[in-house]
Amino acid sequence: MEFFWYAVIVCMLAVYVVLDGYDFGAGIIHLFFAKTEKDKKAITNSIGPFWDANEVWLIAVGGVLFFAFPTLYASSFSGFYLPLIMILWLLIFRGIGLELRGQIHHSMWEAVWDKAFGIASLLLALFFGVALGNVVRGVNLGMVENGVSTQEAHYFFLPLWNSTFSPKADQLGIIDWFTLLLGIVAVVALTIHGANWIIFKTNSDLNKKLREVVFKLNFVLLLLVIVSLLCWHIIEPEPFQNFIKNPLLWIFPLLTFSGLFAMFKVRTFKKDGLGFLFSSMFLVGGLAATVASIFPKLLPSTNTINPSLTIYNVAADEYGLSVGLNWFFIALILVILYFFIQYKVFKGKMDDIGYGDH
Repeated sequence: MEFFWYAVIVCMLAVYVVLDGYDFGAGIIHLFFAKTEKDKKAITNSIGPFWDANEVWLIAVGGVLFFAFPTLYASSFSGFYLPLIMILWLLIFRGIGLELRGQIHHSMWEAVWDKAFGIASLLLALFFGVALGNVVRGVNLGMVENGVSTQEAHYFFLPLWNSTFSPKADQLGIIDWFTLLLGIVAVVALTIHGANWIIFKTNSDLNKKLREVVFKLNFVLLLLVIVSLLCWHIIEPEPFQNFIKNPLLWIFPLLTFSGLFAMFKVRTFKKDGLGFLFSSMFLVGGLAATVASIFPKLLPSTNTINPSLTIYNVAADEYGLSVGLNWFFIALILVILYFFIQYKVFKGKMDDIGYGDH
């Protein structure tokens, strides 16, 4: 039962990364490449009917985490309290940037909310990549000092960074050179993903330029992925042990690199949706490969005093997990129905949606 709920959370995270990921990427494109009002409208039209629904997946992940793995929920939400609050404010500014921009038609007002939307999108992509880096690297569970655990075995708290900026330090920070590297990977990957979504959903004059952006950024992404894999050996001496034990897991790296290499042909795609399909493959494959590499750990411990948090030692009672199963399938049917209707209504190009017009 623990594995089922673990798989549910991973799948929900993958859906969130794909759906809200194109929102973040569209915001980054809006910040750096949308120079005219027509380009800006094309970008906001492409995500307007979807962005708030996409963010619900993050709330759903938190809800399932609270239900199925309450100890992990308590540990993570206290230990990562500072960056979580920052992410919350960034989500707020990103949302109101989209909603308030069209309330007053003045160049200064519109410029402020354009920047709020774009910068918040960029920082959210960075912070979520850093968050993944923290999960891969692990945390100092129990706040061990000089070989002695000063707190409960599942408790930790991290400042934004430490003085050494090292992922191997005894007292870790949220941001170090390794987690920052994964944050940059996330920014580049989601920028590509957002560009592919805009190409898929609009006939904007920006699309030809975006194809070139995707092609060039793909070289950067490939280099960053290779560097991050090499650096992973510094954090985890045997990062591929789960893949060696279970060769079926290699399907996830294969999915990742298939999507990555396919995007090099973005300039010749006949169908606009292919780029989005392949960037989605890269994101889903990369996330799945990452969680598979640390399984069954959910949050590794960087010390030898307190054990890592796994799907088995932080799960709720078996009875509760079983009862929740019935409600999960009811909720799943409703969610599938909602998204089917939403994407059916807003299928095709969305240049004329007029999102944000007042």
